[in-house]
Amino acid sequence: MIRNAQNTVRRLLPRGGAGGGKAIGLAALVLVGVWGASGFYRVQPDELGVVMRFGAFDRTAPPGLNYRIPWPVETVTTPRVTRINRVDIGFRGAPDVAPGGRVISARDVLAESLMLTGDENIIDIDFAVFWRIRDAADFLFNTRNPEETVKSAAESVMREVIGKTPIQPALTEARAQIEQDVRRGTQAIMDQYRAGIEITQVQMQKSDPPAAVVESFRDVQRANADRERVRNEAESFRNDIIPRARGEAERMVQEAQGFRDSQIARARGEAGRFNAVLGAYNQAQDVTVRRMYLETMEEIFKRNGMILVDDRLQGLVPFLPLDGRSNAPTGQSQPRPAVPPPAVAPMIQQQQQRGGTGR
Repeated sequence: MIRNAQNTVRRLLPRGGAGGGKAIGLAALVLVGVWGASGFYRVQPDELGVVMRFGAFDRTAPPGLNYRIPWPVETVTTPRVTRINRVDIGFRGAPDVAPGGRVISARDVLAESLMLTGDENIIDIDFAVFWRIRDAADFLFNTRNPEETVKSAAESVMREVIGKTPIQPALTEARAQIEQDVRRGTQAIMDQYRAGIEITQVQMQKSDPPAAVVESFRDVQRANADRERVRNEAESFRNDIIPRARGEAERMVQEAQGFRDSQIARARGEAGRFNAVLGAYNQAQDVTVRRMYLETMEEIFKRNGMILVDDRLQGLVPFLPLDGRSNAPTGQSQPRPAVPPPAVAPMIQQQQQRGGTGR
């Protein structure tokens, strides 16, 4: 075989020793030039060149025209570092929307989507993870299958987060928080692996109870809604009755305080009046006593009828009713005179002049 190859080369080369040597050198020079020119390569704007020398990482090359030592010394890999990659977990294919607004996947993977919540309920979650290459060297040399690594890490973190979350928040208001927690947890795993991957977003596509128990779950949801409605009604009633009761209590307290203040003021006024009378009494006892007696008798006579009795009257009835009283039968009242009779008026005046000795 070696001899046949030598014969073939001799037939291709021109005749003569000197000419043959020059041709061989020219051919070798052309081959070396072609081999050297093969070291030029282009890196696209969305790519990053990773140069490997004898299979080991050597350097990175920016977008544009670059040069490397041709094969087999150096080789170049150009991963697309700006492209956003997507990994679907729990479903495969493009999602669809049912008439009721429920998201239905093209093919649901129950082994990935069924998870256990913190209150021991089963939930069916489909979500997508978006990632890109952050460090091309780590991405190429530290992970064998980056997409499967991202998928496994995201599914593990999602199960951990859902295992700490009750089913009701996981279906409603906690979706955004769950997405953020899963993104941070998955990114922490990627950093620990030094995978050179950045998790840009975690997007939940579907979050529903399993199809076998969805009707029962809706009944529970309706019962919970009724419970919240009744609780809100009770809260509104409480918010209405408690301020009203507090206002009534405050009104009663204010009235009591007002009554207390009025009684205190009245007592102080009576005490001041008593002190004034006491001072006047101390200054003129006889006059004060007589004035107090007359005022008291005036108050008594205003409330009671007047009867004049005088033992010195001779030939007259010693008992004279001045307010219309008589011995008339019960139920027949005589009209009360407005003024004393003329015959009795001089006797009343004499009694008043003598100082009220008559009774």
